[in-house]
Amino acid sequence: MSERKIICDDAIAWLESQQILTGCSLVASMPDISEFSGYSLKEWKDWFSQTAELILSRAPDDGVTIFYQSDIKVDSLWVDKGFLCQKAAEKLGHQLVFHKIICRFAPGTITFGRPAYSHLLCFSKTLKPDLSKSSADVVPDLGEKTWERGMGLEACLLAAKFISEQTKSQTVVHPFCGEGGMLAAANAYGLNAVGIERSPKRAKKAQTLGLDLVKREWIVN
Repeated sequence: MSERKIICDDAIAWLESQQILTGCSLVASMPDISEFSGYSLKEWKDWFSQTAELILSRAPDDGVTIFYQSDIKVDSLWVDKGFLCQKAAEKLGHQLVFHKIICRFAPGTITFGRPAYSHLLCFSKTLKPDLSKSSADVVPDLGEKTWERGMGLEACLLAAKFISEQTKSQTVVHPFCGEGGMLAAANAYGLNAVGIERSPKRAKKAQTLGLDLVKREWIVN
């Protein structure tokens, strides 16, 4: 029986207090500049890059770190979060295992404030995946979300399935876990899950959110 643990704390402070998380893989979806009142774009980029490095630094060599990130547009200019993640990974000696595109809107849809897709990027120091178990590089629908900033169901399942099938990890650690969609997906694939979320309200929901893997739908208790 898989287990779930929710830690109501600041994710960065918690990660800084940890050593390498043996037996784990990490999944993260880091907040963008809209959640940082008073930050300049440069200040937020510095924060984002440093936080990505911190998360990567806690992954064991045989585990993976997966980032789910949506680009933004600031003053009409594109800010590529996938690029920032790849720079952080390269700096720490992690290699790109896969890069998926998760469609947030139907292909051909014009969007303005935020692009119509998200990145799902996987990094590891030593893991080389079994290519016979490859999944689609472009996912046409991110799936239902439990809250506005959450990972879509299909993105959560893709990440959990990869960790379950292609790594030796027994536990998924999810900083900034929100309402726990990724944790529910990890449990559905038989993995233990640890979520870190500073909002007591969201942490409470993350403790109980379930997932019906057959019906591919959330179970909200």
